[in-house]
Amino acid sequence: MNITIEKNRPGARSPLDLAIILLMIGTALLIFWLSFTHRSVWEAHWPSYSDMVSKLPEPAAWLRWVLGDISEVAFYKHEFASIGLLAGAYLAYWANRTGKTWQGFAISYGTGLWPWLVTSSLLGLLLSNLLWGWTVTATSWQPTFAAFVSLPAAMVLMFGGGWKVTINGAIMGAVLVTPTCLLFVNYVCNPLGLPVVIGNVLGMAVASVFAFVLCRYLPSLVKSEPCEQPSAPSPATVNTKTPDYGVIWSLRRVLADFSEAPFFGNELASLGLLLGVLLAYTWNPMSPVYGSGLLPQLIGAQALTSALGVVIWRRKWMSRGWYPTYVPLVSVVPAAVLTYGGSWQVILSSALLGALIAPPLACAIAQRVPAYMHAYIGNVLSMAISTLLIIPIIGLLIAN
Repeated sequence: MNITIEKNRPGARSPLDLAIILLMIGTALLIFWLSFTHRSVWEAHWPSYSDMVSKLPEPAAWLRWVLGDISEVAFYKHEFASIGLLAGAYLAYWANRTGKTWQGFAISYGTGLWPWLVTSSLLGLLLSNLLWGWTVTATSWQPTFAAFVSLPAAMVLMFGGGWKVTINGAIMGAVLVTPTCLLFVNYVCNPLGLPVVIGNVLGMAVASVFAFVLCRYLPSLVKSEPCEQPSAPSPATVNTKTPDYGVIWSLRRVLADFSEAPFFGNELASLGLLLGVLLAYTWNPMSPVYGSGLLPQLIGAQALTSALGVVIWRRKWMSRGWYPTYVPLVSVVPAAVLTYGGSWQVILSSALLGALIAPPLACAIAQRVPAYMHAYIGNVLSMAISTLLIIPIIGLLIAN
């Protein structure tokens, strides 16, 4: 995937733009209403994570859970972070479409498919919670978020936009990805004491392989003649300017890696995500990151592993145009911090080992993925393998 900054023609605001804006405003107003009607049960200015799960399945708690699923891939699990991510992503899409110079890395790799991609992801998320939300309890976390950052978005990037791909991708995400993740988490990771992220990403990989094979033999699920490459940007959006890969580019790339997992890969989307979760932490430190209170350490470790990856693999970025330096940011590092705590030994070792091992492993696997499947399968398999290898090593290092 080549994430070059592209310049678009100015465009009028579409009905979809208005719908997204109204949805964001409505969600924000709903959160403010909840803030005034549930203030008596708060520990601080906002309910903690334990407050939320202890009140399931009450509607307000479910709303927070489902919204939190949108930022779950970064291990933040908070409605503020999720709204910030979507708001920043929409701003990036609008800036890209209207040719703003401050748009950053073109969102969703400059394909122009972000509206279809996020629609499919959100529909998959809602269906997942409708079908599998009953598995969540106050003491039992479940990966209901999985469809938002996996197959639905990958199908849109693979086969293009349109309602057929968007809806079928969402359905497959809810029917295939989420239950497969549930099986791995509850029957492999939990009994063996493994980080649940391993089950999450293995479930994404296995279900996605099955789905792409299904699309190959039943092309009517996507279109009459399925294409085997992601949709290319329109001629009007192409920009041949080559990045300088200097310090500023590196800082921007580190920031963009925070929103790479949901296939956004844009600084504005990441900035919205981080501002949202920092606001949540300011109001109640026990609200994001599953009530662990480890948000500052987690963000620091995530930024460090991305920065190390960008520096170590700079030549890969230059030769390929894109490289999966985000992989340890959403797998190895969060698993280490949540397993062993936020000490400097854990942060440094997980960031360095993750940056050294996970990106080249992801690239090597992705190169062997068949052309009729999306290469993200290699990324999630690398997340599983890297986490499985590195977490025990960190345990030995801090034990000594």
